[in-house]
Amino acid sequence: MIGRLALLATAATLGGCIAATTPSRAPADDRAPGTWVVLVPMTSARQEIAVVEAGGKVYAIGGFGDAYEPVGTVEVYDPAANRWEARTPLPIPVHHPAAVSLDGKIYVLGGFTGRLAQVPQDSLFEYNPLANAWRQLASMPTPRGALAAAALGGTIHALGGSQDRPLNAHEIYDPTTDRWTARNPMPTARDHLAVVTLGGKLYAIGGRQSFFGDKYANVEIYDPATDSWRIGSPLPVGRGGIAAAVLNERIFVFGGELPFRIFNATEMYDPAGATWVAKAAMPTPRHGMGAAVVGKRIYLPGGATQPGPGRTNVLEAYEP
Repeated sequence: MIGRLALLATAATLGGCIAATTPSRAPADDRAPGTWVVLVPMTSARQEIAVVEAGGKVYAIGGFGDAYEPVGTVEVYDPAANRWEARTPLPIPVHHPAAVSLDGKIYVLGGFTGRLAQVPQDSLFEYNPLANAWRQLASMPTPRGALAAAALGGTIHALGGSQDRPLNAHEIYDPTTDRWTARNPMPTARDHLAVVTLGGKLYAIGGRQSFFGDKYANVEIYDPATDSWRIGSPLPVGRGGIAAAVLNERIFVFGGELPFRIFNATEMYDPAGATWVAKAAMPTPRHGMGAAVVGKRIYLPGGATQPGPGRTNVLEAYEP
C-alpha cells in the first residue's frame, strides 16, 4: 500500500493536462435517453465514498478529505427538501468503504485508513438512522478496501476489494447471528467494482487490478441457491471506479476511470436481452462516487472529476 496515493497524485497531475472525457461505446438509446438534474451539492467535497439509501434519503459516508486523508463524515440528503444535513460521523474515518441498507439500518464495511500508507480495515459498523448512532459488529474475515457490497436474502454480501493486491473474496454477514461465512469466490479478483442485486442474484460489474493495471469489463452473476457464478454480458468498456444501481428492473452503471481518462457514461443493462445501451451522459464526468435510488431517480453524490484525486461535492440525479 505504501506510495499508492503518491502515485495517484502524480497521475492526477498528469491527468489534469491530458485526461479526456470518454463517452459510452454502447449503442445510444436516442428514443428514451433519460434526463439529468443538478441538485444542491454536499457540504464537503469527497471521493471514494460509500453511498446508500435508507428511509427515502441518501447517505454519503466517509471518503477522502482535502489532503487525501480519510474522513468519517456522514451527510444525509433529503430529496423532498433538496437539503443536506450532517449526521454522527463514522467511528473510524475511512475512504473506499462499502455500504448497504437492510431492514432500516445502514451497514458500512471495510475501507482504508491512512494516507500514503493505506491500511485495509476489517470493520463492520451498523448505523441506526432513528437514533443517529453507530455500533460495531463482527469484523469481516478479510480486511479490505475498495470492495463492493449488496444485500440479498436478508444477508450482506461483501465482494472483492484490495489489500496489497486485488481480491476475489466473497463473504456474507447475517445480522440475526452477527456472524460471517465464506461463499464461492468471484471468478475475477478485482477492486473498485460495483455490485447490485437483481432477480434474486448478484451482479458483480467492472473493476480493476490497479490504477495502471488491468481494467475489467467482466459481469459475473452469482446465484445464492447454488452458490455458483456464471458469466454475463460485459460492460462496453472495462474500467474501475464506477457506480451502479437498479431501477425498473434494469441495471444502470455510471462513470468510471482509466489512467488519464474519465467517463461520463450512463449505461443501462436489460436482463431480458442481456444487452447494454447508452443513455444520457452524466453532466459531470466522475469516478469514485456512489449511487442510490429514491423514487424514480438515481442520485449520485461526490466522486472525483479527474483520474486519481480530484474530489467534488456535486450531486446529480438521473431519471430514466
